[in-house]
Amino acid sequence: MEKPRRTVLVIEDDPAIARVLQLELEHEGYRVDVAADGLSGLEKALKEPDLIVLDLMLPRMDGTEVCRRLRAKSRVPVIMLTAKDTVPDRVAGLDLGADDYLTKPFATDELLARVRARLREREPHSNVIEYRDVVMDRDRHEVHRSGKQITLTAREYALLEYLLLHRNKVHTRDELFNGVWGSDFLGDSNLIDVYIRYLRAKIDDGFHDKLITTVRGVGYTIKD
Repeated sequence: MEKPRRTVLVIEDDPAIARVLQLELEHEGYRVDVAADGLSGLEKALKEPDLIVLDLMLPRMDGTEVCRRLRAKSRVPVIMLTAKDTVPDRVAGLDLGADDYLTKPFATDELLARVRARLREREPHSNVIEYRDVVMDRDRHEVHRSGKQITLTAREYALLEYLLLHRNKVHTRDELFNGVWGSDFLGDSNLIDVYIRYLRAKIDDGFHDKLITTVRGVGYTIKD
């Protein structure tokens, strides 16, 4: 039986960007609805599409207010689009309840990859993450690789989970720090290097196929 098509709501006031996103998403097989301002976007968002692509700067109601009001009633995934790229701006968007954050200008392929990732998280049985020979059971809080159970601390587990859920994106240390430790945690993002080393010792050492890739001068990723 064919799966029902997922619906993506694009809330974007720039008609050229909105049209490109609509065409690309429809080409990927999604149903696409478009809103050109925050107020009409919120009305459509409350009808529970499968995912929302939300611009930050919108007429009538800005994206932050749309996200804030939406989160009071719904947990639909939100990917926020913005021209602002400072760490405080990203943290503010995520704190409001956005599930992901993409800075303009962006590559359409990257947006589509993030849409797929966010929708995968909402599929049945998404509490088990399978990648290559790694199985992460999020209900049991267990990780196996090639059938061998890997014992991780809570932070190591959270870091691996974040990297697996956001595969194919290179994450800076600040992004990983905010995503795993949270913006309220008082610490240094260089702590990421320490925990990457701990995690590699358990999840990569002794295995031919290495999971975690270092991108020099940028950060870390797990690639498909």
